[in-house]
Amino acid sequence: MRAPAVRHPRSPVLKNESIAAYGWDSSARPESCGYVAPIVLDIVHGLGARRILDLGCGNGELCGLLARAGCEVVGVELDTAGVQLARRTHPGVRFHNFGVQDDPRDLLAHERGHRFEAVVSTEVIEHLFAPHLLVAYARAVLVPGGSLVVSTPYHGYLKNLALSLAGHWDRHHTPLWHGGHIKFWSRATLTQLLTEHGFRVTGFRGAGRAPWLWKSMILTGRAQ
Repeated sequence: MRAPAVRHPRSPVLKNESIAAYGWDSSARPESCGYVAPIVLDIVHGLGARRILDLGCGNGELCGLLARAGCEVVGVELDTAGVQLARRTHPGVRFHNFGVQDDPRDLLAHERGHRFEAVVSTEVIEHLFAPHLLVAYARAVLVPGGSLVVSTPYHGYLKNLALSLAGHWDRHHTPLWHGGHIKFWSRATLTQLLTEHGFRVTGFRGAGRAPWLWKSMILTGRAQ
């Protein structure tokens, strides 16, 4: 899971116009994990998926939760510091230093060709210049009919109105956070992204705060 919005790494590293270092320096649970992870675990349980890929796993906190829930979980993370923290904190989980711009066949080679029943990606897609790469990567490593579970900050009419009335847009957009949010998704736009890249959306959940003012939303899509 991505670092919370208050983290401002001093020296971001650029890799092909993307931030390759998000400032991971702690194994502490990201703030978003508190309200996103329980719902993700519930969704994964409902899917009956046992072999899970956490795409953009950060410091591995969600991987650890999934592993303790009995899943066979693998983590993928572009930030090398995040991978190192994850390996130290969760030695029973395999972590790979890849990003969504990399060839998914490299991951499958490390995993001896074994695909995944579900891919989860929490609070990642809002950081990406090319978010379609995340969806394409997930589809490439899923078994036929496998599921993608993706969370991102929620944007809808009532929440957007509340942010405007409260004068919190600057704080919400975090423009001074290197590697921060550059895509702001609604249910409709995220559904369109998944649909255009071979998924049928099968579920929607809000996470954190009151309904329609949610902090995040979680969409589930099934590979077609």
